[in-house]
Amino acid sequence: MSKRFAFALLVLIPALVCAVTAKADDAEKARLDRQYQLAVADFDAQRYQQAAARLEPLLPWAEKSFEVHELMGLIYASLSQDAKAEEQLKIAVQLKPDSAAARTNFGASLLHSGKAALAGEQFRKALALDPQSYDANHNLGEFYIQTGKIADALPLLERAQQVSGGSYDNGYDLAMADFLLGRSDDARRAVDAALKVHDTGELHNLLGQINEKDGKYVAAANEYETATHMDPSEENLFAWGSEMLLHMTYDHAITVFQEGVRRHPDSPRLQIGLGLALYSRGKYDDAVRALLKGADLSPTDARCYRFLSKAYESSPNQANAVVERFRRYRDLQPENGLAQYYYAMSLWKGKRTQDEGLDLGLIEQLLRKAIALDDTIPEAHVQLGNLLADQHQYEKSIPEFARALELNPNLPDAHYRLGTDYVHTGHKDLAQKEFDVYQKQRAEHLAKIDKERAEVQQFVTAAKAESSTRP
Repeated sequence: MSKRFAFALLVLIPALVCAVTAKADDAEKARLDRQYQLAVADFDAQRYQQAAARLEPLLPWAEKSFEVHELMGLIYASLSQDAKAEEQLKIAVQLKPDSAAARTNFGASLLHSGKAALAGEQFRKALALDPQSYDANHNLGEFYIQTGKIADALPLLERAQQVSGGSYDNGYDLAMADFLLGRSDDARRAVDAALKVHDTGELHNLLGQINEKDGKYVAAANEYETATHMDPSEENLFAWGSEMLLHMTYDHAITVFQEGVRRHPDSPRLQIGLGLALYSRGKYDDAVRALLKGADLSPTDARCYRFLSKAYESSPNQANAVVERFRRYRDLQPENGLAQYYYAMSLWKGKRTQDEGLDLGLIEQLLRKAIALDDTIPEAHVQLGNLLADQHQYEKSIPEFARALELNPNLPDAHYRLGTDYVHTGHKDLAQKEFDVYQKQRAEHLAKIDKERAEVQQFVTAAKAESSTRP
């Protein structure tokens, strides 16, 4: 959810004659008053730099003026000078502690500076001073949303909407709160009301999320498409492409993600989404290229390497580039077991023992380090078992296959290799049991498809969740 904190714009007094220092004569007071009024006019016209230049010289003459410090704080906030804004708005609150608007502005400034606890205190004081204030209700409600207290936010947003008579910003937040609380019908009504105020892409995106949660996938895709046409933002393009990807309309997904990376070439999740769509469509070389770009944009994103390893298995043609990315990932994440595993497999992929220059000792070392760092990676145990079995070290490979199957029983190849090892060690009954499981799991090939779809779902859900928490 975006931050929609409203600064309360006070009705500023037309003159400062009573506020400036007594040392100024009448002519000086008139000049200062004129300067203040020009600063107000510049602020109203959004000429914030000019407003600051006019108002800053007044500060020494109006140290006790609530209006000067409040306006100066609002100007600094508009210029994203958070530290200066916080300082001025704090002085304004000290000068007029019973002003709900002043506390609302001070709270918003504190929140922009990352001081959430202090901000919440100011928002609550503002609401206590003026329970019917739109800004006080809206900002405290928005604060609760940002801090994960959605249920606490809802009544405040509802009251703010009643007071405002139909604010767009508050209406969007109200719809999002209803959606996050699982109140789909209320969320839909709130979106419909907000659309009457302002028809925007973000509302259609939210309506797409509501439809998707209700299982109305065609309607969701239509809303995501509408949102993208209205506003081809990174978020909207990702949402639309993801909907196509989740429901296996891969050609459409590829088209959307290609447009996405054209418009937003620095978006890692769009590049990863494109790689997934290409991989799912069987375009493995193109998938590897897209995922390599995704890895370069976000070198520590584990999801990118998971899918790159899958695409690389089907397309080893870009081996040098892939190995380099996995080596970099290993160097960036030296305590990450998966990073060690991916690097080992990138070195081993497609070469195996046929390559005389292949350092099997290094691969074994990397696999063992991966397991030492994280013993719960079944694939690492399987591959270490394969490496040992290829060298006829069956007594050592059997425990690795057994551990892999303990972590994940649905690994048909591990059952087969374990059965083969049992044959070599003379345990024919145990071998037959493993072969029987292997045959059964191979027949259930759809389980693999379901697993891959689940991984795609996991990526999409996580990526969407990340965008919803961005400022």
